Amino acid sequence: MKIRSVLAAAVMLTVAPFAPAQTAAPITAYVNAKLMPVARGGAPAPAIERGTLVVQGSTILAVGDASTAIPAGATRVDLAGKVVIPGLVDTHNHIGGIGGADQSGPIQPDVSVRDSVNVLDSGFKRALSGGLTTLNIMPGSGHLLSGQTIYVKLRGGRTIDDLLIRDANGKQMGGLKMANGTNSLSGQGGFPGTRGKSAALVRERFVAAQEHARKVKAAGDDATKLPPRDLGLEVLGEVLSGKRIVHHHTHRADDVITVLRLQKEFGFRVVLHHVSEAWKVADELAKSDGGWGKTFATDQNPNGGVPCSIILVDSPGGKLEAQDLIYETGGVLEKAGVPTCFHTDDWITDVRLFLRMAALGVRGGMSRDAALAALTIQPAKMLDLGDRVGSLEEGKDADFVVLSGDPFSVYTKVEQTFVEGRKVFDLADPKDRLFATGGFGAGRDQNPYFCCYGQFGQGGGAQ
Repeated sequence: MKIRSVLAAAVMLTVAPFAPAQTAAPITAYVNAKLMPVARGGAPAPAIERGTLVVQGSTILAVGDASTAIPAGATRVDLAGKVVIPGLVDTHNHIGGIGGADQSGPIQPDVSVRDSVNVLDSGFKRALSGGLTTLNIMPGSGHLLSGQTIYVKLRGGRTIDDLLIRDANGKQMGGLKMANGTNSLSGQGGFPGTRGKSAALVRERFVAAQEHARKVKAAGDDATKLPPRDLGLEVLGEVLSGKRIVHHHTHRADDVITVLRLQKEFGFRVVLHHVSEAWKVADELAKSDGGWGKTFATDQNPNGGVPCSIILVDSPGGKLEAQDLIYETGGVLEKAGVPTCFHTDDWITDVRLFLRMAALGVRGGMSRDAALAALTIQPAKMLDLGDRVGSLEEGKDADFVVLSGDPFSVYTKVEQTFVEGRKVFDLADPKDRLFATGGFGAGRDQNPYFCCYGQFGQGGGAQ
């Protein structure tokens, strides 16, 4: 036995020195570009001429001017003449095919759009060609409650699981899509026929969710006392506890106020989407916090204001509720101290033209700083992702976009898009260019047997 022990120890001593050591992630320094960090430590950050962005693996290691220290052995990439901004964040997107609830009822919180998304859809690469890196993929809006949304990173992959954003506990992140106004007013098959009935049905389900949550709490650790499983009520319970955000489609001023009334009654966190007539009720939006507490509070508005995700092009001629939509909405909300971001609702606004949404906002009176924040850090915060994406800061995900010029110029092109440190779009690559410009083969699903172009398959532009 002693001999065996000695031999075993000798083998361990022989093998241990040759055990492979963990290799540090490679470091790349992007130098000489004009950096637009957007935010730093929660405060607006000015642009940096001849800036330096240092990335290690999937994370930003350093952001600064030309004097920023670059670790020995780092790869240098000269971006002189280029502009670098954070990856764009879209709070309202339908890429991968609009799924979610069906026509069996107006309120279906148990349904998840995750089970409807075609991750091989060419729209994902099309989004990268517009500089988008993080999306909130939503169900459709023909219901009072059409299901659960998912937050995704466009990092590439063959299944939806490859794209999901997860929290610190490994749980997939997402919100809940709700709507009011005319979208669900058919008056048939259980769907409401009036705005008053719509609000009544929503109240009824939230009251049921409150009662279900009380029963679960009362049961404690005694499984025999638990109420029967109800997937929909469990999801609504997450909303009531603040764990899941309501993303609420609403247009008309009176519908906006109805959402605020329901939010105050049940205490959930809400982001208002579209909000075509927000400019008519800007003061009311500024007075509420939308359930977010001090998350969006500023010196200008200590209340925080209700987060609004707006759109400046919305089915012109096709939706009566959007007839009073104006380009000045972003500027009006900024002056009122209301946290504001933009979204695409792709295809309503093509993801390839997302930067132009903010440019229109500037034309309508929004400041340039607020407009860029409305594509980056503001939507990131509205998805509970402000500590991970939305600005160029040390420790955040290395999601960034290389532009040919000013972000609000119609002549500017998205040249490269990076997600978590990896280049996932390059305009100089003819295969990638197809997604940005369209052409033969554009719009096909990503069939690797047609022509495989990397992680997201073959090219696709206008469908």
